[in-house]
Amino acid sequence: MKDNDLRDQINSLIRDEIQDVINDYVDEKDELKKSGIGFVGTDDQDQLKVNISQKEIDKIIKEYKKLKKNNRSNLTHIKKLGLLDKNGNPLS
Repeated sequence: MKDNDLRDQINSLIRDEIQDVINDYVDEKDELKKSGIGFVGTDDQDQLKVNISQKEIDKIIKEYKKLKKNNRSNLTHIKKLGLLDKNGNPLS
């Protein structure tokens, strides 16, 4: 995969994860408002901004490429076959 494609997928995953957390927070807030406990006032106009370092995304891409390269190696394919040596021990 191209770096740009990977970067887009990682950004999408991060956005989805952040959105899930925000949705859980809003749901919890709504439940507390219904019960009369918790938050007072409306702060719905506030916006949440998240900055993610490009270096962190590059680290994730580098780790992903390393894992993919290891998965394509011959030794990994041998391990997947579950071959045994002459003593009956698994190859490592």
